[in-house]
Amino acid sequence: MTVILDGETLTPADVVAVVREREPVAVADDARERVRTARERVEDVLDSDEAVYGLNTGFGELVNERIPPERVADLQTNLLRSHAAGSGRECTTEEVRAMLVTRVNALVKGHSGIRERVVDHLVTMLNEGVHPVVRSRGSLGASGDLAPLAHMALVLIGEGEAEHDGERLAGDEALAAVGLEPLSLAAKEGLALINGTQLTVGKAALVVVDAERVVSAADVAGALTTEVTMGTTASSAPVIHDVRPHEGQAASARNVRRCCDDSEIVESHRNCDRVQDAYSIRCLPQVHGAVRDAVSHLREAVEVELNSATDNPLVFDADATHARASGTDAAAVLSGGNFHGAPLAHRLDYLTAAMTDLAAICERRVDRLVNPNLQESHLPPFLTAESGLRSGYMIAQYTAASLVNESRSLGRAATDNTPVSGGQEDHVSMSAQAAHHARTAVDNATAVAGVELLCGAQAMEFVDDGLAPGAGTAAAYDAVRELVDPLDDDRELAPEMDRVAALVSSGLLEDAVSESLSAALE
Repeated sequence: MTVILDGETLTPADVVAVVREREPVAVADDARERVRTARERVEDVLDSDEAVYGLNTGFGELVNERIPPERVADLQTNLLRSHAAGSGRECTTEEVRAMLVTRVNALVKGHSGIRERVVDHLVTMLNEGVHPVVRSRGSLGASGDLAPLAHMALVLIGEGEAEHDGERLAGDEALAAVGLEPLSLAAKEGLALINGTQLTVGKAALVVVDAERVVSAADVAGALTTEVTMGTTASSAPVIHDVRPHEGQAASARNVRRCCDDSEIVESHRNCDRVQDAYSIRCLPQVHGAVRDAVSHLREAVEVELNSATDNPLVFDADATHARASGTDAAAVLSGGNFHGAPLAHRLDYLTAAMTDLAAICERRVDRLVNPNLQESHLPPFLTAESGLRSGYMIAQYTAASLVNESRSLGRAATDNTPVSGGQEDHVSMSAQAAHHARTAVDNATAVAGVELLCGAQAMEFVDDGLAPGAGTAAAYDAVRELVDPLDDDRELAPEMDRVAALVSSGLLEDAVSESLSAALE
């Protein structure tokens, strides 16, 4: 599959395809035409000798410094060099590829004023696996993700470093390896390359897909815990959720019911003396559903941002209303604030909080599975025979608790602000930091949901053999057992926890459960 970049239709799923599955990209013909037209408008403005920010003026606090025509190209090169001032760990290959594909899509929207040749270089780098070495910290989320994008763009002019076929090369050597020459940047191009939200939105697109998977997996894990603790699915009855019709809540309740449909385990104690389950089981639909709604809220913003022009200034047709208001005849190059990451930053912080809560409720259910002071008598302490001699899954719950604690320390990036550039840029979004936090929170929730699945599968070993689980929970049990044997004696758990977490993050658990439920309906 080739992912077509047109500046209008890129989705989070497309980003995943390009980033993780290494699907190639191509630029749509109409998008190429928009790129050419926008570049012509930039040339018209330059010919008029009008002072326009980013074309022939300095940047930030230096906006009033006029650059002579013969030094305009130097201005763009100096911009990349000076702004490549990041810090911290290097971005992963996934993060770099996400930046590349989202930057190309923003550029081909046709309001950035770069030459088609620049787009083609970026496309070749993406398709041929030239991955610039990018420092992950340094962005304030306004004016976009400047420092990380500058590190990325340096390779286009033959500077910086890039990885290709497992080798770390100088920028010019990496380009040569795929048949490219370094670019000499023209007016506006340096600014167009680095002034945008692509580190933020690239990570956010991956986060959305991964968060959706972990919420679905948590529903399955919760259903499995409900079964093996002899809980009831009555709290997921449709009538309860019909009178409080939050979309996410209804979806999670439906998932629990479907996973446990025809469960002999649930039916075996339908008329028992227990009146209510603990909140972590009884309120699963309400909590998981609220997390689902938070993920949907982020997805809405990501889908818009992926197909937005986020650099500054932007190039418009003189016939457009906003262009006429600028007072120019040939074309309008207008300064604005589309680079400001607030639309993503706030929702990313929201997602971080929601994923932390998801991890927290999963951890509480793990505790109910292993804690001898809470669990049912049919489950041995810490899910192991000869407890005391053996510790079983005791420390897996410790790790889950540790991950929840880490996630609770995250978030609130979007409410911070540090003025920069001599006060010209006096309110920034910190959207990149919000994206880093969200990534961590999603990864932690994935690991905790994996621990719950692992413990739920182990608890199933102590359920009466004559009782069959539901079709969905049976599929989850089988998927875990394909990766991890029952815990008959103490052994190292970390590799097994990693495998089950990967089952969640890959979407394979969701696929296995969906296939089983579909087959059960046939």
